[in-house]
Amino acid sequence: MNALTLFRAAVGLGLAALLLGSTAASAKTLVYCSEGSPENFTPAINTTGTSLDAARPVFDQLVEFERGSTNLKPGLAESWTIGPDGKTITFKLRQGVKFGATKEFKPTRDFNADDVLFSFQRQFDEKNPYFKVSGGKYDYYNDMDMPTILKDIKKTDDHTIVMTLSQPNVAILANLAMDFATIQSAEYADYLMKKGKPEQFDQVPVGTGPFVFSAYQKDAVIRFKANPDYWGGKPAIDDLVYAITPDPTARISKLKTGECQVSPLPRPADIPELQKDANINVLTQPGLNIGYLAFNATKPPFDKKEVRQALSMAIDRKAILTQVYGQAGQMAKNLIPPTMWAYDDSVVDYTFDPEKAKAMLKSAGVSGSIDIDLWYMPVQRPYNPDAKRMAEMMQSDLAKVGVNAKLVTYEWGEYRKRIQNGEATTALFGWTGDNGDPDNFFFFLGCDGTKPAASNIAKWCDKDFNDKLAQARQVTELDQRKKLYSDMQVIQHDQEPVLNIAHSLQYEPVRKEVIDFKMSPLGRNQFDGVSLK
Repeated sequence: MNALTLFRAAVGLGLAALLLGSTAASAKTLVYCSEGSPENFTPAINTTGTSLDAARPVFDQLVEFERGSTNLKPGLAESWTIGPDGKTITFKLRQGVKFGATKEFKPTRDFNADDVLFSFQRQFDEKNPYFKVSGGKYDYYNDMDMPTILKDIKKTDDHTIVMTLSQPNVAILANLAMDFATIQSAEYADYLMKKGKPEQFDQVPVGTGPFVFSAYQKDAVIRFKANPDYWGGKPAIDDLVYAITPDPTARISKLKTGECQVSPLPRPADIPELQKDANINVLTQPGLNIGYLAFNATKPPFDKKEVRQALSMAIDRKAILTQVYGQAGQMAKNLIPPTMWAYDDSVVDYTFDPEKAKAMLKSAGVSGSIDIDLWYMPVQRPYNPDAKRMAEMMQSDLAKVGVNAKLVTYEWGEYRKRIQNGEATTALFGWTGDNGDPDNFFFFLGCDGTKPAASNIAKWCDKDFNDKLAQARQVTELDQRKKLYSDMQVIQHDQEPVLNIAHSLQYEPVRKEVIDFKMSPLGRNQFDGVSLK
C-alpha cells in the first residue's frame, strides 16, 4: 500500500470516528443499537416505539414512571393534589429546572408553567401557532381521549398548573406519564417561529431531560451529551449514541463485538446463542403486549361476527407460536396479558378447528371460495418477531377453508397510516402497553360515538363495550373496574373484532460492562441511571 493510499485510509477512518464521536471503548460512552430511524423528535406527533425511544433522553413529563416499572413518581411536577370531586388536579412545578441548548438557541429562562401550557395546547388548540406544524396529527392525545377528558388547563402562577377534567378519570396520572405528555420549551418554539423555521422544533429537540441532543444523521446515528444541569443529577454516561441498525443480525454482531452495549428486539432464534456468550446478559421479563390479527368489521363478510369467529378457528395459533415465537411467546386469549390484575381467565379460547370453521362460514352465507387481503408489518415488533412468516402460515391455513388471502405490506410508516385509514380487510398489528393500566389496552378498540379511534384498525364499534370503557375510567373501586374489564373481555371474545395471537416475552441483550440498565414492562429503552464499568 503506497503512502497516498495509507493517507486516504487514515482520512476515511478519521471521518468515521468523527461521525460516531467517542467509541464504545470510551468508559463514559454508551452505544445503543436502535432498530430504526425516528420520524422526528417530538413525542406528541409520534406513535412508534422507535421514535419515542429516540426522543426520550431529551425530555421529561409532569409525572414519570420509575425506571423498570409502571409505578409513578414526581417528574417536572414535584407534587400534585386531586380535588374532592376528582375533577381538579393541581400540580406544583419544580423550580430551577434548566432547558438544554442547541448551536443557535440558548434559553434565557428556566422551565415554568408556560412550557406546560404550550405543550398541551399545541395538541388541542387550533389557534396555537404550532398546531399544524409537522402535519398537526396528535394521535396519542386523541386516542387517549384527552379532548374529552381534559376540560381546561391553566396556570395560577409560574409554578402552578391546574387541570380540570370533564369527569373523574382514574388513569389520568398514568396517561400524563406517557410520552405524548412530554413538556417542551415554549421559548424555543417562539424563537423558531420568529426565525421562520418552526419545523426545526420537531427535528432539533430542546428539553429538560437527562441528555441534550447533539446531532442526527438520518438512518445512521443519533448523538446525545449528558445534561450537566439536569435537575435529577448529571447522568453517569457522558455520551449516548444511537447506532441505527435495522437488521437484527447486524445488531447482534455489533453487540458481540462490543460496537454497541445494548441491543433491542433480538430474534427468538438468536436468544440461545446470546445466553451462552460470557460477555452478555440476556435480560427477560413477561411482555406487557399483544399481537393480533384485526378483521375490518366494516368490510363484508367481516361485518358478521360469525365469519370473524370462523376465521379465528381456521388459524393454527399453536403452530404460529412454535415457528414464529419459539420460546418467546405465550398464546393469547384476551387483549391483556395474564400478568395484569384485570385479566379474566374464565374466558374460553377459540380452538383450532378447520372443519367447524368451514361449517360456520357456510351457515353465515359464505359459500365457495372468497378472496381477502392479509396485511403484515414489514418490520420486527416487540409483539411480533416475524410478521411475514406469520402471514404466510395464516395464508396456508385459510386456504384450507376456502379463503384466498393475498399478502400485502408497505413501508412501516405507510403501513400504519393505511391500516388506520381502514384500507386493509385483515391486518396483523399489535400493542405494547404505555402505562400499565388496563384502559391502555382496551382503548384501542374504542369508538368516539360511532367513529373508531385511529388505533382501532378493526373499525369495530360496540356500544356496550364503549359504555363499560367509559365507566371503568371513572370508578375508583378496583373490584368494580375489574368487573367492567372482565365484561369487556367477554364482549371482545364474542364479537371477535381481532384474533388475539400471542403475548411475547421481552428479551434485551446487554453487555456485562453496562451497570443498572433496567428493562421496562412498557417496552421503553431508558438510559438515565445507567453507567459503565
